[in-house]
Amino acid sequence: MKIELEQIKSEDKSFQLMFNPRLSDLYYWHFHPELELVYIEAERGKRHVGDHISHFSDSDLVLIGSNIPHLNFDHGIKTDYRKVVLHLDKGFVSEQLLKTPELKHLGSLFENAKYGIALDGKEKKEIGQRLFDLENLNSFDRYIEILKILSDLSQINETELLHTEPYTLLINQNDENRIRSIYTFIDTHFQEKISLEEIAEAHHFSREGFSRYFKKRTGSTFTDFVNRYRISQAKLMIENHCSISDTCFGCGFESLSYFTRVFQKITGENPSEFQRRMRR
Repeated sequence: MKIELEQIKSEDKSFQLMFNPRLSDLYYWHFHPELELVYIEAERGKRHVGDHISHFSDSDLVLIGSNIPHLNFDHGIKTDYRKVVLHLDKGFVSEQLLKTPELKHLGSLFENAKYGIALDGKEKKEIGQRLFDLENLNSFDRYIEILKILSDLSQINETELLHTEPYTLLINQNDENRIRSIYTFIDTHFQEKISLEEIAEAHHFSREGFSRYFKKRTGSTFTDFVNRYRISQAKLMIENHCSISDTCFGCGFESLSYFTRVFQKITGENPSEFQRRMRR
């Protein structure tokens, strides 16, 4: 789970594109100075950016700021998928785009990229297809179309910031590896009762020490973080036509009443309302 600095071959270009890179069998936890816009279409997959872990179904469109570590979005996908990745040179963004008066409206988009931003709405798939269509354009036309895509992204209202504060990469390698190990434990055991003592001992903490460390590192209590992860899984199960009862216990909750309260708190609607909305 070592975090890696990815060296992106710039070839003196302002941007780089990758069309359908196949990394589903590789756990590639990495970061790079370049900003990254990634679009993927798949039945389901994992979105792991910085301290944020959630899942997507059907498609995902995410803008990731400079040096925010992230997992390849196709990791573990066994079904058919397609993916396009656009890397924007950090200097190109800061020294060219953001200093051009006609592109001033892109400022909030790139500011939000420091948090990691997921973009949704009716425009998502259209923009995804436009990213794929860049493969057939020459360099100049690609440049113009990328500017248009960025401008359109800045107008999307349905967005989600993936962190509550701009993400700062930890310098301490051991700290990064420890957090990755904790996240992997949660990903592996979320369907079971997770003992705070067990995970603390596995990572060489006392119970109280682990709680303090996790809150300081993530800004969330361990229980709240696990609950958010379980609810992200629960939403996928309900979308895939699982019953609310099976979803509750399949995601590690021990009572329907507690599951309903947590689901309501995190999503703003109860499981039945979410289920009805998904079935319209």
